[in-house]
Amino acid sequence: MGKFAILSAAVLVLAVFIGRRLYALNHMALASRELTQNHLPKCQLLEDIEFGAEDITILRDGLALLSTGLKYPGLPSYSDDPGKIYTLDLLSPDLRPVPLVIEGSLDLTTFNPHGISVFRDENDGAIYLFVVNHPHHASQVEIFQFVEEKNSLLHLRTIKHDLLHNVNDIVAVGVDSFYATNDAYSSNEGVKALVTIIGLAWCDVVYYSPTEVKVVAEGFNSANGINISPDHRYLYVSDILDHEIDVLEIQKKDVLVPIKSIDVGSLCDNVEVDTETGDLWLGCHPNGAKFAFNNPEDPPGSEVIRIQNIHSEQPVVSQVYADDGKVIIGSSVAARYGKKLLIGTVYQRALCCSLP
Repeated sequence: MGKFAILSAAVLVLAVFIGRRLYALNHMALASRELTQNHLPKCQLLEDIEFGAEDITILRDGLALLSTGLKYPGLPSYSDDPGKIYTLDLLSPDLRPVPLVIEGSLDLTTFNPHGISVFRDENDGAIYLFVVNHPHHASQVEIFQFVEEKNSLLHLRTIKHDLLHNVNDIVAVGVDSFYATNDAYSSNEGVKALVTIIGLAWCDVVYYSPTEVKVVAEGFNSANGINISPDHRYLYVSDILDHEIDVLEIQKKDVLVPIKSIDVGSLCDNVEVDTETGDLWLGCHPNGAKFAFNNPEDPPGSEVIRIQNIHSEQPVVSQVYADDGKVIIGSSVAARYGKKLLIGTVYQRALCCSLP
C-alpha cells in the first residue's frame, strides 16, 4: 500500500471517529431536545436569591439550607461577591431567605460553596453542615456546626486530599466522614475537555474518614449529585452525562456494590431523598448544549424529575416541573417538604412551588 493510500485510510478513520464522537456528544448533551412547559399551579421566586441556589437540603423541622453564589469554571457568574449559605423557613408564610452568619477561621472572601449535606448526631442532637468549597477553583470540604438559635455556622475544619480533586457533591455519614463525587478526571481544563470529548468514563466516588480515604466507585462519565437512602443502605449517584441515576449498595463504609442504573432522560444534577417516602427528587438540565452556551435569546430550561419505588423492578420516573427558561434557568436541585417544592439553579434564581 502506497503512502497516499495509507494517508487516505488514516484520514478516513479519523473522520469516522470524529463523526461518531460528535454524534455521541450531541446525544450526551441532549442538544436536540425541546422542552414542553409543565408548570405547577402556584410558584413564587424567592427574594434575595439572584445568583443561584446550586444545592438545597431540608431539615426535619422544615428549615431549608441553600448554597448560593457558586462560581464554577466554564459557567456564567454574575456576581463578584463571595458565596453564602441561607436558611429558609418553609413553615413561614413570607418565605424569606436569611443569610447565615459564619464564624471561625474560614476565609470568607474566597468562599465559593457548591454541594452541601447535613449530618445530625443522634447522641447529642448537634447538626453539622458539610460544604464543598472552591476557593480559587480548588476543591476542599468545609465542616461547620449549625447553631440554629444564633442562625450561624461555626467553622470546625477544612478537609483537603489529592483524591478530592474535582468535588461536586457530598453526603455526610458521620461527624467527620462522607462520600464525595468527582465530576471530572482532572482539574486541568484542557485535560477535562479532552477526556469528555474522547468519552472516557474516568470519574469516581470517594469515601473520606479521618483514618481512610479511598475511591469506592468509578467508571462515571461525570459523577455529579450524590445522596443516601433513609435506611443508609444505598447510595444514589447521578452520572449526569449518562442521563442515569446509579444505585450502589453500601456493604461496608468503603465497599460499594453497583445494583442498577435508572435512565432519567435528562442531565440530572443534585439528588435529594425524601425521608418519608424514599422518593428521589432531581433538579435537571433538559438540554445540556443550551446550558453550556447560555444564549439569552434561547435560555437553558429547567426540569424536576421524581423517582418513586426506586428499589422495585419497575421504578416510576416522572416529570414534575418543566420550564423553558422564562421562569428559571438551569435547575440543579429540587427538594420537597410537605406540599412545598424548592427548585434551585446553578447561577440564577430559586423557586418555591406548591405541589398538588
